[in-house]
Amino acid sequence: MRVIGIDPGSRVCGYGVLESVNGGVAHIASGCITASPGLPVSKRLSIIYDGLLGIIKSHSPLIMSVESMFFSKNARSAITLGEARGIALLAASNSGLDVCEYSPTRVKLALTGRGRATKSDVRRMITMLLDVPEFESDDASDAVAIALCHIHLSRIEQKLGKEFLQPRRKRRRFTLDDISS
Repeated sequence: MRVIGIDPGSRVCGYGVLESVNGGVAHIASGCITASPGLPVSKRLSIIYDGLLGIIKSHSPLIMSVESMFFSKNARSAITLGEARGIALLAASNSGLDVCEYSPTRVKLALTGRGRATKSDVRRMITMLLDVPEFESDDASDAVAIALCHIHLSRIEQKLGKEFLQPRRKRRRFTLDDISS
């Protein structure tokens, strides 16, 4: 199974292509699609879209794994990230790829065992697992981490079932308002 991981951004979009082979994982390619910040947003998104289509065409992945939306204090940043994610999803759809989305916390948990791991912890783990000495940027390593997360979780799902991967429900905390007088 060949997977492309995408770390979307309107200026820099990271990608990582991995392949699951004989119980192991092989690093095929990773890097960034960069659009000049001086360009209008529509041109930057067009550059990213064309770049993603080229990468998909040259590496022929079967699945795209993308970082899901997270809530941001800055609404403008969240909107821009949403536009970049939309471009990645459009590229996947037009290429006939299935798409899986993972939250940053889920990626960190799958790779390091801690949902609040730092970027350097994640980078160190994927460097060890894939035997890749260095990545072009944090965006490229994040994209590889997203692809690796998909490969690991799909293996667990095959062995243990989808129910095993469902997040636990949070306990409800009771307050004094819950006690009838």
